[in-house]
Amino acid sequence: MYRVTYSLLLLASLVVSVGGALWAQDDPTAATATCNFDDEKQLVVQYQRVPINIKKALALQVPFGKVWAPGGKAMTIFTNTPVQIGSVTVPIGAYTMYVIPGGNRWTLIVSKNTDVSGSYDEQQDLVRVPLDSGELPSPEPAFSLSFAHIAPQQCNIRMDLDKFGHFADILRK
Repeated sequence: MYRVTYSLLLLASLVVSVGGALWAQDDPTAATATCNFDDEKQLVVQYQRVPINIKKALALQVPFGKVWAPGGKAMTIFTNTPVQIGSVTVPIGAYTMYVIPGGNRWTLIVSKNTDVSGSYDEQQDLVRVPLDSGELPSPEPAFSLSFAHIAPQQCNIRMDLDKFGHFADILRK
């Protein structure tokens, strides 16, 4: 049983790696962020780096108060270990992610839907979590996503754009 599970996880990792490389080759704005937990467990997010004009109001460039898929494509999240986002445990698998921007207060949405076209279905929400926010030392001219490994089984997801960074903890279960 362990061997079958390991083989399936290895196959899924290969598909994600090859698929991610092919996706990134087709689109120069495509980016990937990875959170490496201990014991070869990880969380990978693929997203679009969407540039903005930092001289214009952010509210004129992103849909404040509405679900947003940066670049018109839903962000994808792949995890080979269960993780906790907010109070919800997200099982091993592939999901899509969206955000609801709003000045210095954003919300992260993880959806069970795996359609990356950007179409959003609220009925497929697995978790919605408000993101903490902080002012950046200098404006970020493009939407960027990164992880900070802050403990052996914990990463902090960061989304930076314009003058603010938005973040939340993700715990390996």
